[in-house]
Amino acid sequence: MQYDEKRLTRIVATDCGSTTTKAILIEWVDGEYRQTIRGEAPTTVEAPLNDVTKGVINATQELEELARRKYDNPNIRFMENGQFVIPRNGDVGVDAYVSTSSAGGGLQMMVTGVVASMTGESAERAALGAGAIVMDLIASNDKRMNHEKIERIRELRPDMILMAGGEDGGTVKHVVEMAELVSGADPRPRLGAGYKLPVIYAGNKEAQQHIKDSLDEKVDLIVTDNIRPKLETENLGPARDKIHDLFMEHVMKQAPGYNKLMEWCQGPDHKNVPIMPTPAAVGNIMQTIAKEENIEVLGVDIGGATTDVFSVFTEEHIFNRTVSANLGMSYSISNVLASAGLENIMRWVPLDIDESYLRNMIKNKMIRPTTIPSLLEELVLEQAIAIEALRLAFEQHKEFASSLKGMQRQRDISEAFSQSTSGATIVDMMSLDLLVGSGGVLSHAPRRHQTVMLLINAFLPEGVTRLAVDSIFMMPHLGVLSEISTKAATEVFKKDCMLYMGSCVAPVGKMKAGKPALYAKLELPDGSTWEEDIPFGEVRLIPCPADEIAKATLKTHGGLILDENKNKELHVDLHGGVVGIVLDTRGRRPLVIPTERAERIATLKKWMRAFAAYPDQILQ
Repeated sequence: MQYDEKRLTRIVATDCGSTTTKAILIEWVDGEYRQTIRGEAPTTVEAPLNDVTKGVINATQELEELARRKYDNPNIRFMENGQFVIPRNGDVGVDAYVSTSSAGGGLQMMVTGVVASMTGESAERAALGAGAIVMDLIASNDKRMNHEKIERIRELRPDMILMAGGEDGGTVKHVVEMAELVSGADPRPRLGAGYKLPVIYAGNKEAQQHIKDSLDEKVDLIVTDNIRPKLETENLGPARDKIHDLFMEHVMKQAPGYNKLMEWCQGPDHKNVPIMPTPAAVGNIMQTIAKEENIEVLGVDIGGATTDVFSVFTEEHIFNRTVSANLGMSYSISNVLASAGLENIMRWVPLDIDESYLRNMIKNKMIRPTTIPSLLEELVLEQAIAIEALRLAFEQHKEFASSLKGMQRQRDISEAFSQSTSGATIVDMMSLDLLVGSGGVLSHAPRRHQTVMLLINAFLPEGVTRLAVDSIFMMPHLGVLSEISTKAATEVFKKDCMLYMGSCVAPVGKMKAGKPALYAKLELPDGSTWEEDIPFGEVRLIPCPADEIAKATLKTHGGLILDENKNKELHVDLHGGVVGIVLDTRGRRPLVIPTERAERIATLKKWMRAFAAYPDQILQ
């Protein structure tokens, strides 16, 4: 249900996170929607309060107090008698209240499939796209013994299970075997001792009766359309819709206070607006923006325990989301070291420090996850780790965001049951329009120049790409808001949520260092002209204010190219930002960084000076 601005002039949106409930006020101001006030309070889903609405009330009360000061009006109130007044009546009430939630660990799921790299991966895509954390994938060919699979299902205690497998009309044997394993495990839900675990079956329709015979008495079984009705077809929508419905009807109702919160979430006509899992809401706003502006978008949210990567690529605006559950900047920081290796982290450190210092810093961060760097050297080290965490999460995302596997070629049964992947990634950095960063290490970096440097070094954007950061992590609120007003969500996203940092121009190809790589002539909005023939292996930063455009003439040398059409010359408009326009001639994957220690440090310092990332004293 979409409402126009006549019915939506004051909206409150909250995101109930695992530790903090964040509330924002969105208002119709001077002919457009703007985010005007923000408040927050501790989330109260756990003891001693055991009621998520207490945190919502506290965050909303902060909004009320700030609104009274802002408008010098002591009569402003959004709630009365412990609940929202909808619709508003003058100074009292709001026109709509919406919310997202990841409190209590968010939506945790297990998925099953017959072949891990085919139906299993499709089930993962459906669950991740619905905002879930996928705890495990159980498949016929995952090399675990049946008793190990049963034990794993028992110990996980997910919020729900999504079962897939087989194309419609195909053999039912392996799908039924997976159902028997789930039945034998007799799984119990994570929340709520008195209800059956929801299980969604989205596999071969010929097996539906067999699945009901195996599971109907032990779980709350819901049957929906096949995720892979044909080998070459993926149909994720019905399964995702069922996941959302069950998240509301079962999972949320078991969490303390959510029944009341669900009643509060409504539009001006008192129609309920479903609570969305936080990651699903982020995906929602990214898909909305990609569709509204007809662009390709890549976003990342790096947290303390996990790193989420979201992408919307191709003309069909195909959405993918991955969760790197062991890559984070506090609780999982040791896993970043283990996964990336010390050498890969140290290659981003422009300091002559002992490696044991880095190891000690990582261990201290893990056991004291809420601390922030107090020394400049610690900040440099933490950001080096962040580059590797982002790079690894992106590599995992590219593997997952792929065309369907098992298509367009003959396969025998042994190959079908192998773990090999045949789908090519749909992530094309050369066609990417917008790269968005979020999460503490990106959103709260002391300098925005550091955020730009981290995003470019981790993701290596190609061609011409615009860079932005979600400065206060407002995307979840806007994702659920888009369900009732696409106009409000997109206007606030562009004007208040996204802090546009500038554009990156990066020709792709190989060349010897020092050779002329890119001729660039920029006609800047102040009337001046910047012009240089930039050698290969260099970075240039040209200031250009936000909301301004520089008209650029770009010409590459040698075999370097500038876009997906392999053009060597472009005349383009480059968007400015709070940092400016970056011209990066360091080539692309793999980015060549000298291995000899002194040369590496000198090269890194040169690049960091170009980015204006750190004070001069550390880069001398």
